[in-house]
Amino acid sequence: MNHTDQGIGRRRLLAAGAALGAGALLPGRAPAQGGAKKYQGVTLNVSTFSAAYPKLLQQWLPEFEQLSGARVNFDAPSFPIYNQRADLELSTHGAAYDVVNVTFIYSSRWIGSGWLTPLDDYIRNPNLTPSDFDLQDFLPGALAPESGADGKLYGIPWTAEALLSVSSRFDLVQQAGLAYPETTDDLVKVLRAVNRKERVAGFVSDSHYGWTFVPYLHAFGGDVFRKAPDDLFPTLDTPEAVAAADYYANLLREFGPDGAITYQPDQVTQALKQGRVNFSDAGQLHLAQLGDPASSRTIGTLKFGQVPKGPAGRFPGTSVHGLGIPAGSKNKEAAWAFIQWALSKKTTARAVAAGYGSPARRSDIDSQAYRTRQVINGSDLARLALDSIEQASKSGHMKYRTVAVYPQVDQQLNKAIALIASGQAGAKQAMQQAQAQSIAELKRSGLSL
Repeated sequence: MNHTDQGIGRRRLLAAGAALGAGALLPGRAPAQGGAKKYQGVTLNVSTFSAAYPKLLQQWLPEFEQLSGARVNFDAPSFPIYNQRADLELSTHGAAYDVVNVTFIYSSRWIGSGWLTPLDDYIRNPNLTPSDFDLQDFLPGALAPESGADGKLYGIPWTAEALLSVSSRFDLVQQAGLAYPETTDDLVKVLRAVNRKERVAGFVSDSHYGWTFVPYLHAFGGDVFRKAPDDLFPTLDTPEAVAAADYYANLLREFGPDGAITYQPDQVTQALKQGRVNFSDAGQLHLAQLGDPASSRTIGTLKFGQVPKGPAGRFPGTSVHGLGIPAGSKNKEAAWAFIQWALSKKTTARAVAAGYGSPARRSDIDSQAYRTRQVINGSDLARLALDSIEQASKSGHMKYRTVAVYPQVDQQLNKAIALIASGQAGAKQAMQQAQAQSIAELKRSGLSL
């Protein structure tokens, strides 16, 4: 991803902001009412997981601080560490955070438990939120996971992404006389033909297998629960689930690089950029970074597709993350000003211009800047992602992911795939163990099974 300011230097931008007033870069009239330094003396503690959009916001923080008067501590650890810290802090109604990422798999738990602040009153107040913030510009499918059963909104989405497939060295596939793999059988055939060619490992994925593995679980005819969200009895030990786990873990074991089961999203992205690994399934916001000519060595050999079809069909994964305000925050109004700035049309459009690949605003998705950047070496990432999101919306197979108890099962899937891929357990044993431990965890959480 191109993290530059698109030719606008920080000094020049701050000078422009001072000249035009806070309204030029901060959305709404609230920051301007008390002058450009309305939040002078306020320190906001913001925490998300490390990803492309938060990295851009971290670079642009001096602008918000200059215009608002607030100071911002912005923390962005890895995905699992962030979720562990945030879940603990929110559960105690602590005041350590003022703005948090509303993580997709935790959204139901955090919202339903009353740990986040409803944003409706802030949005409806014209003194705090102007009409040009335009909530209706966000995709309805992105706002839905950020809403509670009470109909209120608890987060503003910064990403609506799909899990897609990529080959960083598709030239090796072509040299083998093969096409891009459409099915799970095709994928194995291709990997066996290209694995280790020119010292390029065949396949790797983010070790958050509760995200990357589940499309394969569905493709083999398995599921996480019997029928989410109504029947949450786990179904991880069915023959279909065992077959899917064995298949997926073997991709990592047979075709993965050294240390394949430890890879984090940024490591996957870098491995693809450098051409150290050929195939992966990754979120659109990570894959869009592969089109950066300044950092990607494989930009001329990339090809993208949807996740492969299995015996039961194709079931792409989709995910939404947003920014919300903890119930325990002592600086809620300033936190809302930050969220407005971070997700205003100006900021999201600027991110798209800088190469951000997974926006949640329709105006960004429809923009020429986005569409042009999303066509990478002939593959249209935007079209692939929108098709995946539409398919997931119609089939409803992603309902498993936003139920309050999914995080407990998610952890068991992570463990099971790692055990199988590392050879510490067979697929049947590992998935039976995941099933038993998931049932125990759900019962401990108070669920009647």
